[in-house]
Amino acid sequence: MDSAKDLAAEPAPDPAIVTRGLTVEYKSGAGIFDVDLSVARGEVFGFLGPNGAGKTTAIRTLLDLLRPDRGSVSVLGRPVHGGHGSSGELRRRIGYLPGDLELFGGLRARELLEFFAGLYGRPPSRRDEMLDRLGFPRHALDRKVKLCSTGMRQMLGLTIAFQHEPELLILDEPTTGLDPLVRDAFLGIVRDARTRGQTVFLSSHVLDEVERCADRVGIIHRGRLHRVARIDELKAAGRRVVTLRWRGGRSESFESDEPPAALLASTAARADGEDDSLQDVEIRPLGLDEIFRRVVEGSQEPAPGAKP
Repeated sequence: MDSAKDLAAEPAPDPAIVTRGLTVEYKSGAGIFDVDLSVARGEVFGFLGPNGAGKTTAIRTLLDLLRPDRGSVSVLGRPVHGGHGSSGELRRRIGYLPGDLELFGGLRARELLEFFAGLYGRPPSRRDEMLDRLGFPRHALDRKVKLCSTGMRQMLGLTIAFQHEPELLILDEPTTGLDPLVRDAFLGIVRDARTRGQTVFLSSHVLDEVERCADRVGIIHRGRLHRVARIDELKAAGRRVVTLRWRGGRSESFESDEPPAALLASTAARADGEDDSLQDVEIRPLGLDEIFRRVVEGSQEPAPGAKP
């Protein structure tokens, strides 16, 4: 099954998120179109796409910040757009970090965290842990938010999302402004969230980070969901890159669909006719970034209704 619809239509066990035919159309012709997706509870799901692909639009419909034109959305077993006041209760069970994070700059950091704890209506049981793991300096809790650095504000946003230990975390570009050490700490927090049974829906275009923490990924481009699969399945089913290095310093790289045993045999045949002896053979699967580019490059059709 190669189509996104086939892969996404397989129901996840005890799903945390289900969308069916989800469509939001803007006047410009952009939006998201017929998105079918199922995300299991306790799963880390990477939602990938270039800028303008529809990632944030999809997230806003999950949170009832945007109403779809067609289709349905269910989160944690409840319809999001049911019109029965369910979305407010759902938000207490969700931790959200927006991609365009804006905080109340006039508040002190400590006051900001307390404000959002009260808004969620749940005790901030993991606040201290988050601040410690992200390396937020405790003395800065008394600093006004507008005087905090970009990275520190992002740490506060992550702490707000995690501090009440929600069942579902929806994180839009969560590592923006973080230095490499803090990014590593954040990825460890995400992996631990999965161990605790939390679901993480992670929108990003930093593919290395997604590859390090996600169970499955969905690739969206021009509003269409083009591929949903486990990362190991994507790599196993994809092409392999073979690099040959010769004693004289020459190297040669090519891609192949052949299994490793066949590749080694064909590599030996290549080496037989060479004057310089073969020094090294490297066979590796395509990385997530390479798979991502191929999916995007192979789906360049315009979105429905898009203006030429």
